[in-house]
Amino acid sequence: MLSLFFIAVALAMDSFSLSIAGGAAIKSPKVHHTVKIAFFFGFFQALMPLLGWFIGENLEKAVGGFDHWVAFFLLFFVGAKMIYDSVKNRSEKKVNLSDHKMLFLLSFATSIDALITGITLKFLDTPILLSVSVIGVITFLLCFIGFWLGEKLSSVASGKAEIFGGIVLIGIGIKILTDHLF
Repeated sequence: MLSLFFIAVALAMDSFSLSIAGGAAIKSPKVHHTVKIAFFFGFFQALMPLLGWFIGENLEKAVGGFDHWVAFFLLFFVGAKMIYDSVKNRSEKKVNLSDHKMLFLLSFATSIDALITGITLKFLDTPILLSVSVIGVITFLLCFIGFWLGEKLSSVASGKAEIFGGIVLIGIGIKILTDHLF
């Protein structure tokens, strides 16, 4: 159970960081923003190991070689767009976690590692319902706290939250890529 807890916390760290950035980027967030963002990240972090559990060894061979590249390019693109929009001070809609499409994309990108973890959980005979429940709940709680912390940080950030969020996304993408390459 302790190992499962640490796996869940490790899988939640990328989502937690994004939640902090999201809380800093949204002006006057409501409780439903926090719950929605925490739910999306928690849901995907629980869903992907479940899918990995059922798909098994074949998926590891098909995706295992390039999952880190997919996550890197998705996070790099979104992060670069956030920075570009902030620097150009464009009046069009900014990229943030209150957008369902963006939240879906980021939730998916940060949960790719959880898919491979699900394959591993299958081979270790770990109870899958317990595993995905723990992973989902811990991710939800950390993201809820992270979004709240980010919102408190926004007054300190003084309008630079989107640049910060973009840098965080690119950093997470680089971390995922380097963790797999080295």
